[in-house]
Amino acid sequence: MYDLAILGGGPGGYVAAEKAAGKGLSVILFEKNELGGVCLNEGCIPTKTLLYSAKIYDYARHGDKYGVSVENPALSFEEVMSRKKKVVKKLVGGVRLKMKNAGVEVIKGSACIERRDGADIVISCEGNEYAATNLLICTGSEASVPPIPGLDMSQGIVLTNREILSLDSRPESLVIIGGGVIGTEFASFFNSIGTKVTVLEMLPKILGPIDEEISGMVQDIYAKRGVEFKLGCKVTSLCGNTVNYTDSEGNECSVEGEKILLSVGRRANVSGFGLEKVGVAVERGIKVDSHMRTNVPNVYAAGDVTGFCQLAHAASREGEVAVNDICGINDEMTYSSIPSVVYTNPEVACVGLTEKDAEAKGIKVKAAKLPMAFSGRFVAENEGFFGLCKCVVDSETDRIVGAQMVGNPCSEIIQGICVAIQSGMDVSTLEKVVFPHPTVSEIIKETISAL
Repeated sequence: MYDLAILGGGPGGYVAAEKAAGKGLSVILFEKNELGGVCLNEGCIPTKTLLYSAKIYDYARHGDKYGVSVENPALSFEEVMSRKKKVVKKLVGGVRLKMKNAGVEVIKGSACIERRDGADIVISCEGNEYAATNLLICTGSEASVPPIPGLDMSQGIVLTNREILSLDSRPESLVIIGGGVIGTEFASFFNSIGTKVTVLEMLPKILGPIDEEISGMVQDIYAKRGVEFKLGCKVTSLCGNTVNYTDSEGNECSVEGEKILLSVGRRANVSGFGLEKVGVAVERGIKVDSHMRTNVPNVYAAGDVTGFCQLAHAASREGEVAVNDICGINDEMTYSSIPSVVYTNPEVACVGLTEKDAEAKGIKVKAAKLPMAFSGRFVAENEGFFGLCKCVVDSETDRIVGAQMVGNPCSEIIQGICVAIQSGMDVSTLEKVVFPHPTVSEIIKETISAL
């Protein structure tokens, strides 16, 4: 008998397990693959490892801009992929050690909810049954595979993010179906290492809901580097290496690629582990409230399986909220300060509301924007690119409600705005904060002061 059983050892599951064990709960964690989930094994970590290698290669090729000459720089695809495997292995081992040190029992295998036994929930795994007072479902998501005529994934031509991370050699050409965050990051990586990249996107812009001016800047940068963007397109069929599509004007077109990457979103993993046996409600994902409770008493869900905010760091926080609720601690999940990052080169980072978001919600805002080049550190480290920082403020309360940035290393400085939003900070309070100089983070204060 356990206080808490967790299905899924990704960022939602393993963080919740460690936190619950630290609060004195007996915890059992089920994971059918490797600890760390999609994020650590076939998502966040491996892709960022590849992108960092590509960034170093970019700097080596263009070092002359900084007075550094590198003759004949070369990238070994095999060694880059080998390093990616090493990084993943090391971090998976780290999560495993965390679970051991926390006293969490980890069971590797496919777990399934079997029934309720009084107040307890019974789970089966590899022929054994386990009972727990509380259940946290963190089964994650998988890449969506749309019903495109001619789509055949058995030939090794059409890939999802999982398969493309296991390639043995660099493809000469790549067609990416979907220009969201994942598609754009892979476009960045393969473009940097010399692959001819074409991106097909159904919307009139890339990067989905990200601020239009920011996404437009990223598109322009990569178009100049050779990435071909086809926007407002609808893929109609696949035939071997050929993708047939209708362009924004209704013309029938086609493009060929040695490999084809499907990157059209992810769907919650809600099938195959017995949700129906205890009556858990499912729509696009498992329905939860702000405490991560499902409609079934003592059953919680966190992470991608909810179908709401499919980000690893959101999953970790959701897992914490669920554990706190189990322990009787007043806590609630909010999403107003959850950041999102695109690890292209340059990076994109955003949090909270854009001006367009605010308008749709009927919130009156004022916004200021400045080139990142208003930071001396940014100018010193970024030759020939000015970047952009936008800050959005509620006109009535003067509180900061959003920010959008493009330029390195905005992934590391967006946290300042996250803290400001989470704490309800207004402009006058942030203006009193002393930022270290010279740092790129100073652009936040510069932009806010421009309001």
